[in-house]
Amino acid sequence: MTEAARAVTGERAGRRGRSGGGAARRAERTAVSVETARFITRNIPDFEVLDEAAIAVIEHNAETVLEEIGVVFSDNPEALERWRQAGANVTGDRVRIPRGLARQLCATAPASFTQHARNPERSVEIGGRNLVLAPVYGPPFVRDASGGRRYATIEDFRNFVKLGYMSKWLHHSGGTVCEPTDVAVNKRHLDMLLAHMTLSDKPFMGSVTAPERAQDSVEMCEILFGRDFVAENTVMTSLININSPLTFDGIMMGALEVYAKANQACIISPFIVGGAMAPVSVAGTLTQVLAEALAGVAYSQIMRPGAPVIVGTFVTSIDMNSGAPTFGTPEASLITYGMGQLARRLGLPYRSAGGFCGSKLPDAQAGYESANSLNMGLMAGVNFMLHACGWLEGGLVASYEKFVMDADQLGALHQVAKGVDTSEDMQAMDAIREVGPGGHYLGCAHTQANFKTAFWRSDLLDYKPFETWEEEGARDTQTLASARVARLLDTYRQPPLDPEIAQRLTAYVEAKKAAIADSFS
Repeated sequence: MTEAARAVTGERAGRRGRSGGGAARRAERTAVSVETARFITRNIPDFEVLDEAAIAVIEHNAETVLEEIGVVFSDNPEALERWRQAGANVTGDRVRIPRGLARQLCATAPASFTQHARNPERSVEIGGRNLVLAPVYGPPFVRDASGGRRYATIEDFRNFVKLGYMSKWLHHSGGTVCEPTDVAVNKRHLDMLLAHMTLSDKPFMGSVTAPERAQDSVEMCEILFGRDFVAENTVMTSLININSPLTFDGIMMGALEVYAKANQACIISPFIVGGAMAPVSVAGTLTQVLAEALAGVAYSQIMRPGAPVIVGTFVTSIDMNSGAPTFGTPEASLITYGMGQLARRLGLPYRSAGGFCGSKLPDAQAGYESANSLNMGLMAGVNFMLHACGWLEGGLVASYEKFVMDADQLGALHQVAKGVDTSEDMQAMDAIREVGPGGHYLGCAHTQANFKTAFWRSDLLDYKPFETWEEEGARDTQTLASARVARLLDTYRQPPLDPEIAQRLTAYVEAKKAAIADSFS
């Protein structure tokens, strides 16, 4: 841990005169240095598919949806009263929002914000030209090459947090990287948060499965960072899904209320399966997504003007023969590009895309679909990309092998985002003069000076000659990925944390779990 990291950790915990004690210093001396790339800042243009006329139509239609059709806030009478006081027309649990009101309320949301990590060097800036990459979220199953497909456990969860920490190109530890089904539903959020806080020093996400679990998340952050620091800074990002079409359920909104009051960030994201939860057309889906996002962001600002938010969209199409969701499709790409334009016009950070695929294995289908999804996210101007690595089988499975396969490919996104360097050295005129017609560049001075950094290099894929590849066992990519998973977990070393803070976190979790009976529903 750096001097800055130690200082901030001590200050956040209210112990300005201490650096963590002898145990912390010993941990620091023996810790393995893990390199994490800075979050991406794009030097390339966003890809835009909507012209001004199309944007005007979609924005007008979204306001019409809010004004004439409205949205439902179910099981949340306090929310209905807040909307009524804000100027909306409320009938039953249906909220109709006069034209322009939602956009007016959204205006107080910040265009960008910092999410602080316990290691300040790994804090991230969400918004603007930046892209923050986070792993898969929510699968109840895991898969690896040796054990196949099975229900996830808390040990799997901890392993994925470790892999995320060890992944250079991943900026964020994420949230529910898999559902640990061997821990009671009403208690597993505590173990998951403890894992993120102690096994990694990257930023992480809070729990949203109940308002009281969101409150537990805030309280654990107050132990980790210090109460005063949390009161003034954003240390969590959490996923608030809208129950499309046009429904905001009480549980998700209850979690949003907790986080907004505490000045913690929420990703307010419609969950769309095109043709089932939204129209089959791109323009129709964009209209509904924008309406839902406007209502959700507006409500966060009713709770606390200036609360940080990320406007999101999770969009997939549907196979009209089987009803199964499909990924990496052209229609999803067009919606992702279009919503990026609409989010930028709102002046809000944007969440979308990921390593999406419908494949059951980390195979060619998974590779094609994930590449399409990852690259569209980079080009669409996404600021926070959840599911950037590990996603398999439509999000039902977190795959060990695909996690490291995707995490490796995220390096290519970093490289593309740099754009084209036209500095004098990169113009390479001296090299062109030196080599001249018919020569080669392998030995020229420019190549010798730049070869180490000239090209992005995969840490996973095999580029050896056929004979060498065959002698080494003719390993396919999944086999190589299995070996990399084992190597990363074997070399993992826990990042240092003040032992007193670690003890307080563990005690909090144990006390909370002891106070309630297990529930698996």
